[in-house]
Amino acid sequence: MKRLVVVGNGMAGVACVEHILKQNPDFEITIFGDETHANYNRILLSMVLAGEKSADEIILNDAEWYRSNNIRARLGERISDIELENRVVVTEQGRTTPYDKLILATGSSAFIPPIPGVDKENVHVFRTLDDTHSLLAKARPGLKAVVIGGGLLGLEAARGLQVRGCDVTVVHLNDSLMERQLDATGGEYLKRRIEDLGIRVLLPKKTAAICGNGRVNAVRFSDEDQLDVELVVIAAGIKPNAGLASKAGLEVNRGIVVNDFMETSDPAVFAVGECTEHRGQTFGLVAPLYDQARVLAATVTGNRGPVFSAPAPATKLKIMGIDLFSAGEIDENAPGIETVRYEDPAIGAYKKLLLRDNKLCGMILVGDVEDEQTYLDWMRSGTDLAPLRRQLLFPPPPGDTGLEIADMPDSETICGCNGVRKGEIIHAIHEHGITTLKQLKQRTKASTSCGSCSGLCEKLLRAVAPDFTEETKTTLCSCVPFSYERLRDIVRGQKLKSVEEVLAVYGNRKGCEVCKPALSYMLDMLWCGDHDEDRSARFINDRVHANIQKDGTFSVVPRMRGGVTTPDELRRIADVADRYSVPMVKVTGSQRIDLLGVKKSDLPAVWRDLGMPSGQAYAKGVRMVKTCVGTEFCRFGVQDSTNTGIELERRLENLFTPHKFKMGVVGCPRNCAEATVKDLGFIGQDGSWQVVVGGAAGKSVRKADLLVTVETTAEALEAGELFFQYYRENGNYLERSYDFVERLGIEKVRKETVYASDEEKQQLLERLRRSKELSRDAWSEGAQPATATQFVQIQPIEQPVNRIREEQFV
Repeated sequence: MKRLVVVGNGMAGVACVEHILKQNPDFEITIFGDETHANYNRILLSMVLAGEKSADEIILNDAEWYRSNNIRARLGERISDIELENRVVVTEQGRTTPYDKLILATGSSAFIPPIPGVDKENVHVFRTLDDTHSLLAKARPGLKAVVIGGGLLGLEAARGLQVRGCDVTVVHLNDSLMERQLDATGGEYLKRRIEDLGIRVLLPKKTAAICGNGRVNAVRFSDEDQLDVELVVIAAGIKPNAGLASKAGLEVNRGIVVNDFMETSDPAVFAVGECTEHRGQTFGLVAPLYDQARVLAATVTGNRGPVFSAPAPATKLKIMGIDLFSAGEIDENAPGIETVRYEDPAIGAYKKLLLRDNKLCGMILVGDVEDEQTYLDWMRSGTDLAPLRRQLLFPPPPGDTGLEIADMPDSETICGCNGVRKGEIIHAIHEHGITTLKQLKQRTKASTSCGSCSGLCEKLLRAVAPDFTEETKTTLCSCVPFSYERLRDIVRGQKLKSVEEVLAVYGNRKGCEVCKPALSYMLDMLWCGDHDEDRSARFINDRVHANIQKDGTFSVVPRMRGGVTTPDELRRIADVADRYSVPMVKVTGSQRIDLLGVKKSDLPAVWRDLGMPSGQAYAKGVRMVKTCVGTEFCRFGVQDSTNTGIELERRLENLFTPHKFKMGVVGCPRNCAEATVKDLGFIGQDGSWQVVVGGAAGKSVRKADLLVTVETTAEALEAGELFFQYYRENGNYLERSYDFVERLGIEKVRKETVYASDEEKQQLLERLRRSKELSRDAWSEGAQPATATQFVQIQPIEQPVNRIREEQFV
C-alpha cells in the first residue's frame, strides 16, 4: 500500500482527498494540519463572525469522516521540513513521516503591510477560525473598530463586526472598493450601499501607523488625520504559503510552481490550492481550487489526463442585503472591448457588460444579480450575442424552462463554494432518489454555503428528479427578505433586541405594516419580553389594548377566567356601561362580556372603573379558556373542568402568540365547551385527560389532533404549556395553530413537545416561565400611558368611516 501524505487540512487539500477516495486507491493517507480544527469552509467565516452560522455549521468533514476513511489526521502539527531525497516530512517536534507521494496544500496567509504598530494588542487578521473566535471575543456594542482593506474579505469582516454592534470604519488605499472586481462606478454604488448599512468608508486613505502604548488606541493616516479606535482588522490581501516548498528546494515564484497536471518540480510532490502558481497566476477564490483538486486526484491515482485551466475569475459578495457579482474582464479600455451599461441610482442598480467580438468576456452587477447565471452561461459558452444586442441588459426568460440546464455540460460547476458539478448532482439524484433541495444539500453539499446556487440546484431537480418536490419558502416580506426560520436564527445569534435594529441591519431600514408587527412579536418571543419594544411596530389594537371598530370606537372585553364571574364584577360592568354611555353590551361566544362603542379617550377610565384585567380580545395572544361546569355541578362530569380551565388561563394569560389563541376545557366527552375546535383543548375522561391541539371553528372547521392522553390534571397542564410555548417559538406570525399543526405534522409536534427529552421539555417550560414573569396586564397602562397621545381621540378626516380593518396600521 502506497503512502500518501497531505500537508494542509484546508478546503483544497481535503477536496482532493475526497476525489482520490472515490477512485478506490491503494493509499495509506495521512493529513497534517496547522490548525486543531477539522476541515471547515473558510469562505463562511464572515457568516460565523456575523452570527449567521455557528462554527459547527461550517464544518465540512467531521472527525468521523477521517475515521471512517482510515485517514490519520495529525491536526495541530506543523511540518517544518521536507526531505525530498529521503521522501519524508518532518514536524516541528522532529517527528518524521515517510511518503511515496506528497501533496502540498499549505494554502495562504494574510498579507501584513509594513505599517508601524501592526504588532500591538487588539490588531488582528481575519483568515482562520481561530482569528474569527478572537474577533468574536473582542466585539461588543459601541466598540470602535477599523478594517484596513476594502476588498472582499475586508468588507465581509466589517459587516460581521458591525452586526455585532461595533462602530466600524473601512479604510482603503485605493479610490474605489474592490477595485480588482469592480470599476469606479460599481465601486461607488457599493460604497453607498455599505454606508447605508451604517459602516463608514474612507477613500483613498493610506494608513501610516497604528498607535498606542502596547495596545492600539488610534490609527494615523498619511495625510495626518487620526482616528481613535479600540480594534484593528487587517484585510489587505493574501500571500501563498510557499516557504516550506522553497526551503525544500522545489521551484517557487510567488507560489509553488505547478504544471497543468498539478505536478511540481519533484516527481513525487504535487501541490493544490492557494499555495500554487500555475502559468504565472496565483489563486484566492475557491472555485478554481476545486478544479485543481479534481485534476490532481486523477494525476495521483494514475489516471493522468485531465488538465487544469484557470477559469475566468468570478466573485460574489457574501454580505446580507448586498447583491454583487463580478466575473471575467472589467477593464473597458482593453483592446477590442465594447461596453454596454445600465444604472439606476434610485434603486442602487448598476450593470456593466464587456464584449469582445460580440461575445461576453466580463460583467459587473451591483444591486441586481437576477441575470447572473444567464450571463455566466453566455460567457462560458462563447455565445454569439449579435442577435441579442437589444436584450443584453434585460435578457428574456427562456421559453424552454429546462434549456438552461440542458445547455450545461456535466462538467459545469453548479456550486462554486463546494465544487459540485452538474454531473455529480445528476448522479446523486438517481442513485439516492433525491427529490428535494434539502436532500440534495445533505448528499452533495451543493448550496450549503452562500446559497447563491439554490435556484440552479432547484432547476436541476425539476429537470432530472421525476418526483421533485418544491420546498415552500416563506419570507417575511420584501422589506426583510428572509424566511421566518432564518430571521429567528439571525436575531437570536446576533442578540438583536429592537425592530429598528433588525430593519437597519437586515432590512430596508423602514419596514411596513407586514414586517414590523411580525418582528415585534418575534423579539418578544425570543427574548421572553426582555427587548426594546417599538410601539409603532404594533397594530393600533395592540397599542391601545382594545379592538378598533368601523366607526373608530373600541371594544372592551375584561378577562373572565374560565368564563366565571361574580355579582360584583357584573355590577361594575353595568355601572361602567351606564357611566360612559356604552352603546352595546354583548355576551360573547367565548363566555365573556363585550362593551362595544367605547371612545379611545375613555379607555383608561373604563379600565380603572372595571377593576378587571384585560381579556386580550384585541391581540394576537391568549384570548380565553372556555369551560363547562364539570364535576362541580354537572351530573355527567368526570373531571373538574372549571378550575382546570381557570388555572390554564391564569398560567398563559397576557402572553403573545403568532395569532389569536383560544382554549377550551370540558369535564366529559360530551364536549359542551367545544374543546375539539380550539387551539388547545382538554377533554375530561374517567381517570384521564385528552389534550388536543390545532382545532378550528371559524372560516374553516377542523377537529383538533390528539397530542397526548394523561392521567392527572398537572400532566395535562404541562402538556398544554409545552405545546403553547412550542407554537410560540416555531409558528410563523399570523399562522393559526391549526395551520401550524398541519404544516409540521402532529407526529413532529408530539416528538418535540410531549415526547421530547426531559431536558428539552424543561427548556421549553423555563422559557415560558421567563416570558410569564415579564408579562403584565396591558390595561395597567391606563394609569401611565406609554406615549402622550396613546389615548387621544383622533377624529376621522371623512365621516362616516366606511371600514377600519383590524390590521390597519395607524
